[in-house]
Amino acid sequence: MTKIKKSSVPRKERTYRMTARADAAAATGERLLAAAWKHFGTRPYEEVRLREIAADALVTEQTLLARFHSKDELLTAAYRWWAMSEKSRRDAAPVGRFPEAVANVFDHYEAHGTAILRMLSQEDRIPAVHYLTDRGRDYHRDWAGRVFQPLLAGLQRASSERRLTALVIATDVLVWKLLRLDMQLSRPQAEKTVVEMIESYSRRSS
Repeated sequence: MTKIKKSSVPRKERTYRMTARADAAAATGERLLAAAWKHFGTRPYEEVRLREIAADALVTEQTLLARFHSKDELLTAAYRWWAMSEKSRRDAAPVGRFPEAVANVFDHYEAHGTAILRMLSQEDRIPAVHYLTDRGRDYHRDWAGRVFQPLLAGLQRASSERRLTALVIATDVLVWKLLRLDMQLSRPQAEKTVVEMIESYSRRSS
């Protein structure tokens, strides 16, 4: 009967090595996703090169492709990685406290507005980008419905939908662009303008 030879490496050491490999793999994934979002958020999709993302993440292009099998798959993973971190911050917006809610969404746009605008500018020609921007719009509508719920309470369905649509528009990245980039308002001025738009609904009948 053949005896099974036991590993000469102690169990604790094997566990340590496995943990170290897992930590290294996780760190590599984080670097790849961060590098990918930096490239996709600052350059047209067609100009993004996987080899350059890999170089920024200190890995080979083969390593990148072993983990993310295509450019679209990497874009989707990078967007979701970025969106999850932003979701935690956006979800912290208080319900019914409109100036704080507007400051919350402006924090998001001040940090990432130009990247979001770049993504939106490409959605008509890049299906993967269109899919992701649609998910972003869905999230923003849900966010507005929660944060501005006191302005929707008691309204009939049609009225509630119209008001929610107006609130979504008031807090949209394109309004931020108009106020901050096109009209060159200061952030306090721009926020005050949006808050006044929102608060006007509390004085209106359904």
